[in-house]
Amino acid sequence: MRYALYAFKQWLLLLLAGFVLLQLFFIGRVGFMAVVDPSSTAFERSQAWQIVSSQGRLLWRQTWMPSEQIAKPLKRAVLASEDSAFTSHNGVWWDAVEKAWSKNAKAQAKLEAQAAQKKNGKVAAPKIVGGSTITQQLAKNLLLSGERTLIRKGQEWVITVALESFLSKKKILTLYLNHVEWGNGVFGAEAAARHYFQKSASQLTEWEAARLAVMLPRPRYFEKLPQSVYLSDRAQTIMARMNDVAVP
Repeated sequence: MRYALYAFKQWLLLLLAGFVLLQLFFIGRVGFMAVVDPSSTAFERSQAWQIVSSQGRLLWRQTWMPSEQIAKPLKRAVLASEDSAFTSHNGVWWDAVEKAWSKNAKAQAKLEAQAAQKKNGKVAAPKIVGGSTITQQLAKNLLLSGERTLIRKGQEWVITVALESFLSKKKILTLYLNHVEWGNGVFGAEAAARHYFQKSASQLTEWEAARLAVMLPRPRYFEKLPQSVYLSDRAQTIMARMNDVAVP
């Protein structure tokens, strides 16, 4: 019995040591990004593998652009659409998280009510609303898998804190804009500008920037619907909000 207890304690210590080392690894990787820009993210590598597996070849568009060569309208549009409080929060925007939880709870309740009325029919799944900030989205895409678990969410929080501690807001936004997905195999602002408007990211107009910003939650979906009425209408809304956000 004593030996079993001793072995269990040793196992717990090893588990704890492994956890601490993993956190130090992630924090070290983030700190390194303060001086060296990452060439790829975990999400990009995962997508590259999926593209090669399904199509037999890698169709990829991505070009790193420094912050000064990314049009300010695109920065404003992305912030207005994805994270309007970016410059004022510490990585987690709790008001947005609370609103997302509330909307998702109402959507789930509506689904359950519909299901009760149509026991034998099909009911559309509710739209899940996210409350993640740009820093959280970057943390997830940089180093983590796409699975949705409490453990992964906790890990995302650790990386988010590290990003906000070691990097400036300007650096975080630059990393995000250079690695965010904008279509199937299309990553970063420069690739998106070339793919959709045949111009550099430095030359985007306010309307073009707003359309790209609206695509971000579902880029591969909207890539197939370039004439979407929702894209146009939502872009107008984003354009009206662009001058209300602060750009780092």
